[in-house]
Amino acid sequence: MLQASKQWQWISCAKKNRLLLDLNEDMQFCTPYKLRQLTDSTFKNPYFSLEDAAFYEQVYQYLVQFKLWNPAQLCQISLNATAVKFQLKPVLAKSWFFEQYTGSTPSTEAVINLTSKAQSGEFLIVEHSSDASVCINLSENFQLDDNLSLVQFEAIRVLNNRVHPLLNQHIHSKIA
Repeated sequence: MLQASKQWQWISCAKKNRLLLDLNEDMQFCTPYKLRQLTDSTFKNPYFSLEDAAFYEQVYQYLVQFKLWNPAQLCQISLNATAVKFQLKPVLAKSWFFEQYTGSTPSTEAVINLTSKAQSGEFLIVEHSSDASVCINLSENFQLDDNLSLVQFEAIRVLNNRVHPLLNQHIHSKIA
């Protein structure tokens, strides 16, 4: 696991029109989030806070249990989730793209399944409220409909009645 450091800084890169995380002199992490999506606090306080670090490590430790991703992927997911939670403006709900969940098994995990008319895919809940959840897409590309898709790690808010439990052999083997 890439250990968080007090030297890490969020950078608003106008050239790339992206939020970057400066990890050290030789390494920067580029998020998929455009500058217009960022909160004002990103520009005022660029340092990777203790809250950022705690959330990053919490997500990493949670995801490692699934045994679905390698350490580099876990870092990438965790850093993008941290950027969404602390650096992005609120996103609007777009639940109409997703089928309602009508099953009886509640979702108890933060890794969930969402199903559009075009496909089904894995998402990570980054922020949860009683009505809706902000999620990031874990698939390389997720087709919402014939015209729209989500790129990997793109954030979307959905009503909680769209959240399907993730039924996956890896999860069952984790519990066994």
